[in-house]
Amino acid sequence: MEVKVRIERAEGLNEPEVLIRCSRVDESVRKIQQFVLEQSGRGPEITFYKQNREYYFPLDDVLFFETEGEHIYAHTADDAYLIRYRLYELERMLPRNFVRAAKSAVVNVRRIYSITRNLASSSLIRFAGSHKQVYVSRYYYKELRQRLKERGIHEA
Repeated sequence: MEVKVRIERAEGLNEPEVLIRCSRVDESVRKIQQFVLEQSGRGPEITFYKQNREYYFPLDDVLFFETEGEHIYAHTADDAYLIRYRLYELERMLPRNFVRAAKSAVVNVRRIYSITRNLASSSLIRFAGSHKQVYVSRYYYKELRQRLKERGIHEA
């Protein structure tokens, strides 16, 4: 797909505006949109809940999202918060540094410290600065490795 890029200067704008014109919204257009959003520092607004309180903190504090029964929890280094989204909704709205690791988990690749590889079944992910861990299934492992490479982590 050929892409034309044009920058226009407009007097009186309070903030930059990015317009994407396309005949159809495909994966490449979604990637461009996601990149622009990531660069602007604005990610999705997610409210985190614990008991009767609402919490607001940066998405990068989240190690992973995980399904537990009928609920989805956002895990930070030392706590877990209820959120009101399904995992498939999170996959669509989260920045590219979040990737599906299993049917029940989406992980933040920026926070991964190590992966203990198991060729026969799921591999174990450990996170920096936390005792928490989650498994990546063989089905999702290849995509996780790709996102880690994008992050700058390469196999020796």
